[in-house]
Amino acid sequence: MATMRAVDIQGGVGDATKLFINDQSPVPELKDGELLVKVKAFGLNRMDLMQRQGMYPLPPQAPKTLGVEFSGTVEKVSGDVGDFKVNDAVFGLAYGGAYAEYIAVNAKMCIHKPKEVSWVQAAGIPEVWITATQALWTVGRFKPGMRVLIHAGASGVGIAAVQLAKHAGAAAVYVTAGSDEKIKFCVEQLGADAGFNYKTQNFAEEIMKATENKGVDLIVDPVGQTHFQKDIDCAARDGAIVVLAMMSGPVAKEVNIGPILFKRLRIEGTTLRSRDLEYQRALRDKVVEEALPGIVDGSLKVFVDKVFDWTDIIEAHKHMESNDSQGKIICTTNYYKEE
Repeated sequence: MATMRAVDIQGGVGDATKLFINDQSPVPELKDGELLVKVKAFGLNRMDLMQRQGMYPLPPQAPKTLGVEFSGTVEKVSGDVGDFKVNDAVFGLAYGGAYAEYIAVNAKMCIHKPKEVSWVQAAGIPEVWITATQALWTVGRFKPGMRVLIHAGASGVGIAAVQLAKHAGAAAVYVTAGSDEKIKFCVEQLGADAGFNYKTQNFAEEIMKATENKGVDLIVDPVGQTHFQKDIDCAARDGAIVVLAMMSGPVAKEVNIGPILFKRLRIEGTTLRSRDLEYQRALRDKVVEEALPGIVDGSLKVFVDKVFDWTDIIEAHKHMESNDSQGKIICTTNYYKEE
């Protein structure tokens, strides 16, 4: 059996110090329609932290190896893989397995890497830009002229969502974040119209002031409990709240649901990793349509907070846990410098 190096967890679950590179991991076997990709770089996501701790329910098709987004070159193909061929530069989204030298991934979830996009940038695109696209269009039903509120504006998904909404014609884009530095970044670097520090400001009150009491038409919320009542308070009539995650917890107590009725609000939760292949393929195509041209010409930017060598995976996870990052955290493998 062919082996490779891949990030593993001592004991199966644990804190960041339990991560190590296992040089006896099996190279994944291909199924029909899959590519074997030699990984040059992979992106970190909060689901990786939860999975490492044993707190993330994996879809049945996911391997135990962490990581859902990557960039690299096609090493091998199996069956009908469309226009992909060996040695193609690609990036993509997988159900898991990206923290490794090789990953098996369905061709429907891969994208040809433009030469204008670096390996590091490409590894930071799939999860967050697909999630942002899903939240805005598929679930949020975004249309030009809408007023949009993006929570965790300096996160990977937030950075993508702010830029996409502005690029697609939002009337105004507002953000929240947990520091004035992050608010400044969102306004000055991403083009948000205004931002509010949820630790020092009541963002619902500030949103209502900024919109002359109209509220916002679409809210993208990965925070959950602490923000939910304020979301309801500052949503506009016929507005939508898209719940992506529950970083502050799942239980919102003593919520006034009256405005949900009177404002005719639509509240919808959504996930990505557990979705079937065709759903994810449609989102991939939407990213290629809505985001990739802007990323190539520079009008949309992939912000990378820090790049780690994958042998420093413990430090990379600790950095994500610190909540100090603004943009993607990327790890590069030993194949990164190969031409």
